[in-house]
Amino acid sequence: MTEDEIAKIIVNSAFNVHVALGPGLLESAYEACLVYELLAAGLKVSSQVNLPIVYRGVLLECGYRIDILVENRVIVEIKSVAELNNIHMAQTLTYLKLSDCRLALLINFNVARIKEGIKRVINGHLEN
Repeated sequence: MTEDEIAKIIVNSAFNVHVALGPGLLESAYEACLVYELLAAGLKVSSQVNLPIVYRGVLLECGYRIDILVENRVIVEIKSVAELNNIHMAQTLTYLKLSDCRLALLINFNVARIKEGIKRVINGHLEN
């Protein structure tokens, strides 16, 4: 399965969660429901994945966590905020860099239409 195929399943699953719950809940609620949807779709899913930093050859556990990692290839960062801003993008870009993943989806569930809350990040470049 390609990263784009995985991303399509993630986007469809996020849509299902958003239709069922709507905006305004905590990120943890959306994360739990999205994990459930992705597992039901038959994907390998891990949540709250530790993301260490290698600094000068030393592995440091600094408390960074990927919200959801799908098929060990696609990062999903969950937000429930008024609007996404540069710090959310910077966090997602850093997670891509540290994990050596190629694709991330930054999903803000606190929107009227979920399509407006999804940003694809590929190799440090934002796509809409």
